[in-house]
Amino acid sequence: MTDSCSQEKMRWITTVIVSSSLQGHEISMSLQNQKHRIRYSDSVEDGCIIFSLSGVAFLLADAQGVFVTDREVFFERIKKFMSIHRNGFLLLSAALHGPKEWDVMFKVQQRFLGSNLRIIPVHNTAEAIKLMLTIAKTTSKPHLDNIRYRMLMAKSQIVEQSPVWKMLHQRHLDCSLN
Repeated sequence: MTDSCSQEKMRWITTVIVSSSLQGHEISMSLQNQKHRIRYSDSVEDGCIIFSLSGVAFLLADAQGVFVTDREVFFERIKKFMSIHRNGFLLLSAALHGPKEWDVMFKVQQRFLGSNLRIIPVHNTAEAIKLMLTIAKTTSKPHLDNIRYRMLMAKSQIVEQSPVWKMLHQRHLDCSLN
């Protein structure tokens, strides 16, 4: 038990590929402060953050920026992002998600219905980082195997301690004795 608790407290550190456009951004600075290895790339779509070991990518978009730019340009950017990344998330950032922001999310959902794009509203940088790290960590191979093992153990404990299972087992024993 203490071994699993000590593993829980260990910090998860990974390599993150970040668009060069985010070099001075609060998100890249925060990831560096958490000791993640940051690699900047000019070949990555602007606003893109990739956790290569986990196989997930995030496209950062400011909701206010969407109102200023042409929606078709924004949709083309998402389309390009989705054509490159199989497991992609659009993080739509706004301090307050009001009717305009929800309308943007609705339009994006309509446009990319049937694709594997997942849209996640975030309110600030800290929330975005926590969300990205949680998704990346849970989809990384070692942690995924650990989660599967824990779920299997929980399932077996539930089945073994279930009153229904005990009743069925007792009936089976009663039938065997007769």
